Amino acid sequence: CGLKSTCLQTDSIRDLKKLIAAQTGTRWDKIVLKKWYTIFKDHVTLGDYEIHDGMNLELYYQ
Repeated sequence: CGLKSTCLQTDSIRDLKKLIAAQTGTRWDKIVLKKWYTIFKDHVTLGDYEIHDGMNLELYYQ
């Protein structure tokens, strides 16, 4: 499943999760975003994780 969201580098992982939750109809606090073995923390910004346009992330629902 491919989801696309428009975000800013200053947005937090929590902000991205809330956008994904709105698109999928799930609870944002049940979403886990990962890349390889890194689990992204809610309070960190996309820019701090160097997440950029077109990047793929792993989405898990717990």
